[in-house]
Amino acid sequence: MAELIGRLQQDLNAARKAQDKPGVLLLGTIISDARNREIELRRDLTDDDVIEVIRRGIKKRRESAEMYEKGGRPELAATEKQESEVLGRYLPASVDPEEIRAAIREVIAGGNSAMGQVMGAIMGRFKGRVDGATINALVREELSKRG
Repeated sequence: MAELIGRLQQDLNAARKAQDKPGVLLLGTIISDARNREIELRRDLTDDDVIEVIRRGIKKRRESAEMYEKGGRPELAATEKQESEVLGRYLPASVDPEEIRAAIREVIAGGNSAMGQVMGAIMGRFKGRVDGATINALVREELSKRG
């Protein structure tokens, strides 16, 4: 079993003892999402799988916060933002953008100049450590310098 899921479970138990209802709901939801992913994959989850589930949870909450702000509901947007920050604590330290840029330049120098080819190579290298939107922006930036 993934070490990260154990940490989430411990934090869920601590939140229950502290009667932290928002924490219980948030962690319970993420653990449930992870269990569903495990059923989907038909194998035990790795920490990378759990990180992927957490990243999806963060993305979903950021999108919700954006929608709430547009809809004039700042209190709901603040809740969503806070939840995404809490989930962010479970992610590994982020990678320096310069390290990603160097890898992108290396892939482009290797003859790949199509967006899809570069994205595929870079996503594989940084899977679970950097979100796709960040990589996408950096790849576009580097490719535009070439064009």
